[in-house]
Amino acid sequence: MTYIVNDSCIACKFTDCVEVCPVDCFYEGENMLVIHPDECIDCGVCEPECPADAIRPDTEPDMEKWVEFNRKYSEMWPVIITKKDPLPDAEERDGETGKLEKYFSEAPGEGG
Repeated sequence: MTYIVNDSCIACKFTDCVEVCPVDCFYEGENMLVIHPDECIDCGVCEPECPADAIRPDTEPDMEKWVEFNRKYSEMWPVIITKKDPLPDAEERDGETGKLEKYFSEAPGEGG
């Protein structure tokens, strides 16, 4: 099992989760985070920290695509271990549907 970040993170990018991760397996894109599935130790401490409910276990239905999505971008983006401010429109975008199609950016974040 591993945890994944889904499209609920897009255009919000709350980073509360990165501070509690004991293995530093979060990676930062321009407007979302992902978890490297091979580095995640399945501890689950990050899941309750996410205000957008974007972190889910891969054991839930239809998570295979998110495992691969997280794997792909965690290999392209820099690691993030320090909490940062969420994106400016995070509260407005939180809970919005269709964010992958509307807002997703493949660009890396700054990491740190």
